[in-house]
Amino acid sequence: MNDLVRQHTALSATDLEWLHLLVSEWQLLSDLSFADLVLWVPTHDGTRYVSVAQMRPNTGPTSYQDDMVGHLVPRGRRPLLDAALDEGRIVREGDPEWREEVPVRVESIPVRREGRVLGVIARNTNLLTVRTPSRLELTYLQSASDLAQMIAAGAFPFLGQQVDMDASPRVGDGLIRLDADGVVQYASPNALSAYHRLGLATDLVGLHLGRTTAELAPSRGPVDEALPTMASGWAPREFEIEGNGGVIQLRAIPLKPKGPRIGSLVLLRDVTELRRRERELITKDATIREIHHRVKNNLQTVAALLRLQARRIESERGRAALEEAVRRVGSIAIVHETLSQNLDERVEFDEIADRVLAMVSELSPGKVSARRTGRFGILDAEVATPLSMVLTEVLQNALEHGFGPLDSGSVEVSAVRGGTVKQARLLVTVQDDGVGLPEGFDPHRSGNLGLQIVRTLVEGELGGTFDMQPAPTRGTRVLLDIPLDATPTPLNP
Repeated sequence: MNDLVRQHTALSATDLEWLHLLVSEWQLLSDLSFADLVLWVPTHDGTRYVSVAQMRPNTGPTSYQDDMVGHLVPRGRRPLLDAALDEGRIVREGDPEWREEVPVRVESIPVRREGRVLGVIARNTNLLTVRTPSRLELTYLQSASDLAQMIAAGAFPFLGQQVDMDASPRVGDGLIRLDADGVVQYASPNALSAYHRLGLATDLVGLHLGRTTAELAPSRGPVDEALPTMASGWAPREFEIEGNGGVIQLRAIPLKPKGPRIGSLVLLRDVTELRRRERELITKDATIREIHHRVKNNLQTVAALLRLQARRIESERGRAALEEAVRRVGSIAIVHETLSQNLDERVEFDEIADRVLAMVSELSPGKVSARRTGRFGILDAEVATPLSMVLTEVLQNALEHGFGPLDSGSVEVSAVRGGTVKQARLLVTVQDDGVGLPEGFDPHRSGNLGLQIVRTLVEGELGGTFDMQPAPTRGTRVLLDIPLDATPTPLNP
């Protein structure tokens, strides 16, 4: 719609926002009217109309099999559009049109904003299935007529009250029509069933909806003092009430076709099962986070015990082995700590990588700086946990074997995400400027425990590849190529 309006019309940005607000709400008018809606806006020179939006009803058959958006028609071809635009009134004159052997009643509703007519809504009703209307259909049509008059007067939609139509109640979910005093004139069967779920034992017709709703609300705990007013439809509001084990979502729409409020529409939906499932998910998420938190605490306890044991060992090799184990346990604990703060089993690995760098650098023998370039991005937990251990082992190996106690230097961790749509990949490079690899060193046959852990995790658990080679100038370069399930995103500059 933005492109069509900017290309063909002279409407301002605020006018366009008003049309967006209207289009976000007009499913309601379409369903109440049992009719298709097409929004026509005059072009820059006023010689044509362009259709910028279309809506089909959920309550009846469509009048248009084809998409009308983007069509241009010259002024004069559709007299009802001309009359509604020029005179600023709803136009219903004329005989039904025949489209593919289907009779269609066409009406035109001017769209007004601050006294100006921005465009015209063509309301097209398929008359092929017309029958004697029921009380429900009559209420729908009367409510649609009131809304149409409000659109023509610039009183609908309501500013500042844009709602999410995917989450808000729809016409078919349940509808209540109130008079000016908030007394129920009509309640659809679905609406009545929803109130029975709250504990109402009688019919709704003739009852004051605000007071009735307040009485059905729970007596224990705080009760919103504005609930009777909101349920009476005095102002456009969306809210929920809970009682008798049921949860009902309501949306109040004041009806002011000629200025003063003549009544209200209340759309409602029984969301009891939806809220129950949401609470179950919240409980499950909280349980998962608590598990990760406890695992992190247990791992930190294990690390502390290993650290205490290392202090009591006289053997230098034994102490070094325990200190390595402390770092390995610590890297896993960092992942679980991050997972305990998330709602899903995915983590921002850049933070984990930085913490692993800091943890390993603290124990470096000399003045060696470590830094990260690029971004790892968001990774699944089953990738993040082994990758954190791999990164710990590679960094520890670089600091331990690449530099002496008094040496200075640097270690750089670089991450690049790429690959194809079918197979994303994470490429990690760890490069130092230390002494380099010994003569004839083969990383795939080395008996070093750290490298054995890296090979096992990268090739076995992550399904990737691992290589260690001399750096171009000086030092050692470790290359990790890890496949990812997610579609690659260009995270690196």
